[in-house]
Amino acid sequence: MLARNDYVSYDPLLIHARDPADPVTLAFASAIGLARSSSRMPGKGGFGLDLAEFSALLDAYFPGARSTYITPAFRASLASGGARGFDEFEDLLSLLLQYRGDGSEQTRWLAYAITACCMGDDHLWQDMGLPTRQALSELLQAHFPELHARNTGGMRWKKFFYKQLCERNGSFVCRSPSCAVCSEYANCFGPEEDGAWQPEKR
Repeated sequence: MLARNDYVSYDPLLIHARDPADPVTLAFASAIGLARSSSRMPGKGGFGLDLAEFSALLDAYFPGARSTYITPAFRASLASGGARGFDEFEDLLSLLLQYRGDGSEQTRWLAYAITACCMGDDHLWQDMGLPTRQALSELLQAHFPELHARNTGGMRWKKFFYKQLCERNGSFVCRSPSCAVCSEYANCFGPEEDGAWQPEKR
């Protein structure tokens, strides 16, 4: 198990974490980092949460971090609302909120965090700061059990989410009659070790 200093060296926010090894905490920290650095989330500095919710999350998971992360520039960014019509974020968020396993604040915040991390460029478990894909699967099973159960073939999670959106909208995901004969099978179901990464195709 990693020591606190190992996590802190990866993300300074985790120095404030109540439990820096907790998968949900790691997901929140990663979502905050992505929201601050990604051009794909303009106006979503709190990874989509409003100021009150984001403040509550920091107090619950990263006590003492407010003064560092809720700055005048951050408040102004949230107030501006950022770019409108960012359908991809909203569609993914809607999917996760639909399948959350309970009505807790934590699970709602987690839906936002996972959505934000889907805007990253690596495997979802990596963009969420988790140690393995299995850790991501266990987190989804705990908080989004019905959605987790729908991934019967073990599809990579980011691919699976987008596949669900396509099916929800009545779109064809691909032209192959089944995943087993698809030429993109390795991109959807292949291993997810660091050395096996292939960029997501959107």
